[in-house]
Amino acid sequence: MMYSEIYTYCLQKAFFKNHKKVLIAVSGGVDSMNLLHFLHTFKDQFKISIAIAHVNHKQRKASDLEEDYLKSWANQHDIPIFVDYFKGNFSEQRARDFRYQFFKRIMSQGGYTALVTAHHADDQVETVFMRLIRGSLLRHLAGIKEVQPFAGGQLIRPFLHFHKKTLPQPFHFEDSSNLGLDYFRNRVRNFYLKELEKENPKLSESLLALAEESATLFAALADLTNHIDVTDRKTFLEQTDSVQFYLLQNYLAKFDDLFLSRKQVKEVLHILRVKEEGKFFLKNHYELLITPEQFCIRKIRLETEHKEQELLLEYDSDLSYQSYKFTFRSQEAKIASEFSIPIYHLTPIMLRKRQPGDKIDFGTFSKKLRRLFIDEKFSQQERKDAIIGVQENEIIFVIIAGKTYLRKAPERDIMKARLYIEKLRKR
Repeated sequence: MMYSEIYTYCLQKAFFKNHKKVLIAVSGGVDSMNLLHFLHTFKDQFKISIAIAHVNHKQRKASDLEEDYLKSWANQHDIPIFVDYFKGNFSEQRARDFRYQFFKRIMSQGGYTALVTAHHADDQVETVFMRLIRGSLLRHLAGIKEVQPFAGGQLIRPFLHFHKKTLPQPFHFEDSSNLGLDYFRNRVRNFYLKELEKENPKLSESLLALAEESATLFAALADLTNHIDVTDRKTFLEQTDSVQFYLLQNYLAKFDDLFLSRKQVKEVLHILRVKEEGKFFLKNHYELLITPEQFCIRKIRLETEHKEQELLLEYDSDLSYQSYKFTFRSQEAKIASEFSIPIYHLTPIMLRKRQPGDKIDFGTFSKKLRRLFIDEKFSQQERKDAIIGVQENEIIFVIIAGKTYLRKAPERDIMKARLYIEKLRKR
């Protein structure tokens, strides 16, 4: 199948009607490379600008080759690319959580209103079957949604209607770990489904139909109960037990990172029926708040949410951070500034606070910022106010107490721009 059929489908669904800046999750595998080529081909027709978000999980020797290829491809096609590196003990869930937190951060900092992933119909089949095995709630058997709220915008999966075998074969990297049985999804894909298809060759179609029917059922329920104020306790408790169970599930569905099991939903329902008031911790930093008249679920505010904001500075733009104005332009630009520093890449620059383990490369040696600040006798307040500039996942400069420390650039690097820095005057 050529991309034209997918393009027509996307127009019918109006996936990109309300979006201008679109972030594409690209791993380097065949699915995401198809997505990248498709959106690059039709970006003018969709009237969108695109960027790539890639996570190097550092789990395979080819990971760095994939990263280098994507950076080169993005540079050749003049497309922004954002890269991050998985940290910690690897597991499927930790890696997924890391990726989506990274995507959220880039969307927020770069003004992207849509994240697009390459999930297709085969992924939907696997997801529904995995949830069946795990004993998920019926509403979760609806599987993956084509469009859902995400990071203040939308998460869009334009391939979800199409099977993998119908997609082209652009240049891509093969992940040999996908062929094994080490991970649950791999076992479902490479063993369980293949074995069960011997009993029912149309098992995939049956699972997709189950997902569609489940989604339709809950859509119908929402239509029939949209006049009910779910969080009004008197109104809620007047409903039958069965209706309460599904009303509560519909309410819980508003919180996309609160994934309660059947047992946990029943526990919440029990609390609503027997408790007069109080706060009850759920999971993933959510709590249930009950008063005699109302109830609600809300996110618990964490101390880490008070940390200093991180800002992303793209090429040919400027922004203010703390008491400085930063302008990222060509070296020929005539920008009024107190000083400027050479920049060797046109990828975005992250402006942020110091983090544990930060270090800067001075060429012949690297030094942790903690040790640098101690040796230079900066006060605790000065260390707290330090501005760190990061590009290509490396610290390129540090501004602290009016002093600037620069990373030693590799000898073969060619200066492509300058970062002009101006101290803002207090009014």
